[in-house]
Amino acid sequence: MSGIPTPTEIVLVRHARSVPPTADGPDEFTRPLTTDGLRQAQELVAVLTEPRPAAVWSSPYRRAIQTVQPTADALGLPVRTLTELREWDDGLSFTEVWESHYVRSWANLSYARPGGESLEQLSIRAVEAVRTLVRHNPGRVVLVGSHGTFISRALAGFGVPVSWATVRQMPMPAIYRLRFTDPSTRPTVCGWT
Repeated sequence: MSGIPTPTEIVLVRHARSVPPTADGPDEFTRPLTTDGLRQAQELVAVLTEPRPAAVWSSPYRRAIQTVQPTADALGLPVRTLTELREWDDGLSFTEVWESHYVRSWANLSYARPGGESLEQLSIRAVEAVRTLVRHNPGRVVLVGSHGTFISRALAGFGVPVSWATVRQMPMPAIYRLRFTDPSTRPTVCGWT
């Protein structure tokens, strides 16, 4: 025996194409995938079953659950939800001019609108959520359904350079693999879409 522990791998999946937000709903928790997004989720099954996940976790938001559900079904695993995997709480009510608010937040990571969280706070939450999954799943592969800003800020928290452009260019869906040899250290990050 070499004594080298088996790495723990977290496979972060940005949800597939979702119904855009509107003033009259559905809300962030219930906003679903589009018909195209549901097709994309089915197409992800071959890719996401390949690393043989032992557990499937998701943000409680419907679009994230719907993205990983077909893979969980193929693996015979339940989708468990964890509130800490949810998308950034930007503190905005619905607005069609949201981009200027996001640009401001990315320019000043400690800025938070009333009732919302800063991107700095999101990074702390995202890193801790990922580390918790690593600690509870040593030597296993864990599939995680989540969101673009959450994933970007998790990557930033692990030392990967990200920016507002990173989020803007991240496709739906997108997949990032984080390989941990120790839960307290930085992972090796491999990304693909």
